[in-house]
Amino acid sequence: MTASAPDQQPSGQNIPDPQTPELTVQVCVIGAGPVGATLACRLAAAGIDTAILDHAPLPPMEHPDFDGRAYAIAAGSMKLLLDAGVWPLLPHRPCPIDSILITDGRPGQPPSPLSLEFGPQDSTEPFGWMVEARALRVALNRALHNSPHIRLFAPATADITRSDDHTLIITSTGQRIRAALVVAADGRQSRTRSKAGIPVTRLPYGQSGIVCAIAHEHPHDNSALEHFLPGGPFAQLPMSGTDEHPNLSAIVWSEKDAVAKRLFSLPDDTFTREIHRRMGDRLGRITPVGRRWTYPLSAQYAQSYTAPRLALIGDAAHGIHPIAGQGLNLGFRDVISLSTLLISAAEKGQDPGNSTLLTQYQRDCRPRNMMMFAATDALDRLFSNDNPVLRLARDIGIAGVGRMPRLRRAFVRHAMGV
Repeated sequence: MTASAPDQQPSGQNIPDPQTPELTVQVCVIGAGPVGATLACRLAAAGIDTAILDHAPLPPMEHPDFDGRAYAIAAGSMKLLLDAGVWPLLPHRPCPIDSILITDGRPGQPPSPLSLEFGPQDSTEPFGWMVEARALRVALNRALHNSPHIRLFAPATADITRSDDHTLIITSTGQRIRAALVVAADGRQSRTRSKAGIPVTRLPYGQSGIVCAIAHEHPHDNSALEHFLPGGPFAQLPMSGTDEHPNLSAIVWSEKDAVAKRLFSLPDDTFTREIHRRMGDRLGRITPVGRRWTYPLSAQYAQSYTAPRLALIGDAAHGIHPIAGQGLNLGFRDVISLSTLLISAAEKGQDPGNSTLLTQYQRDCRPRNMMMFAATDALDRLFSNDNPVLRLARDIGIAGVGRMPRLRRAFVRHAMGV
């Protein structure tokens, strides 16, 4: 057996404790964000012993305070969370998305009359569900702590050595873990990916995203809005209300960096007017609720999703522009593909880290994800400008999709992640 170089050179701090017995699992996941934690829960639900590490503490019970952030969970992703045993643990009722209105325009002006709307006539099921970020975190933490097939190490870091027939992980707490496969789910700046020598291509956009929640006068009727503007897309996404705020929506919009910085720092009354200029009167009077969030927008992709005994998922493998709201769902599709392969291997008594399985995982996911990368990049370049010729072309294109049944059905399938 020829051992490869360590993915992360021992720092001198991750020293195994001789009193702690070595833990043997089939899969070790690095990173317990929504994608990594869901993979661990899905594998555990199938009886696959899994270890998961994260640098942050993950208490079994967190208070689900409303903080304004939410995820749009596609129908396919919802089924994954259901199969993983996470969906029933959500502390708040998710809000279904029953209709989607797509428009184009300028801030402070009526949208173009050439629009596109999808509703109950296009699907007998919701297009997706809005889930509060904090609520999903609570559900994932409960699932991680409750499963007999999961060993959680958090907070902890890891030194990883990959060999021909196994990987050895030594945690910062001194635990030795032997696994057939390591899965990197540690985000865009993945140290696991970097130490494995997998290069990344990055594409900055010079844009920032602004995220918040609003209470509004009129019910949203489970309807979402995607309004394309010169500075970037503006989205209103329906959320389940509270006793204090029965009508709630999440707001996600993109602007050039300098504009976003200015908007983010505005006082509440001026910030409210800026939201109203983009959304119009469709929901009546609005009031910001909770915190505001902002983050730089960029895209990136790993040159490979695999290395010997290693697989990348989620943001460790790819990051796309949020113009289509599919970033997290793309990571969940990685989980669906990889977990399906690993569960099948376990049922057949096969090595879960074998090269054939890893090759199949990359073949299943990377071409699809690269198509999404290219599509979202092209959409941003097409819609995030005020060129009159492009404005006319995209308005005609938006209206045209609604009149082409095959394109319309394709959009619905894409939105639902099925």
